[in-house]
Parts: sequence; C-alpha cells; structure tokens
Amino acid sequence: MTNKASEIFRECIPLFQTLSDPYRQDIILLLAEHDSLTVTEIADHSTLSRPAISHHLKILREQGLVEIQQKGTKRWYSLTLDSSVVLLKKLIETVEKDCL
Repeated sequence: MTNKASEIFRECIPLFQTLSDPYRQDIILLLAEHDSLTVTEIADHSTLSRPAISHHLKILREQGLVEIQQKGTKRWYSLTLDSSVVLLKKLIETVEKDCL
C-alpha cells in the first residue's frame, strides 16, 4: 500500500469508529429520512433512552456528521455528511488508483 493510501486510511479511522456503532447508524439513517429531529423524536424511534441518544449525537456531532440548530427551547439535529463523503471518496479514489 502506498504512503498516500495509508495516510488517508488513518485519516478515516475516527469516521470508521463513529460509523461502526449500530445505534449511530440508525440515527444517521433516521435523520436521512427527515430534515431535522429533536432528541425526543429520535428517542421515539429507538430503544435507547434520551440520555443515550444525546451521547450518540454528541459523538456524531464531534465527527462532523450532525449539526445542531437551536429553535426556541428545542435543539434540532440534522445531517452534515458532506465532509465525510468527500473523505471517503478520496479514500476510494486513492485505493483504486494506487492499490488495484
């Protein structure tokens, strides 16, 4: 494997770790079906508690996969996948070019 591919793989590790959790996958898929949802609305579609949902949303937010918009007293979560998709495309292109 080339140094470039190794660098990009390592750059992707936090994203892969974040995406490896099935509950976070469920949250991403649920948010993909809606413009935005509150923690309560997400919890209504899950077996997890609101605090557990908040924990997973924090991890997703730290990785740049979701963003929060405050509207009145509620916090609305929505997907922000653009930078992650760019990184994954970069990985795929590098692997195709340098490793196949």
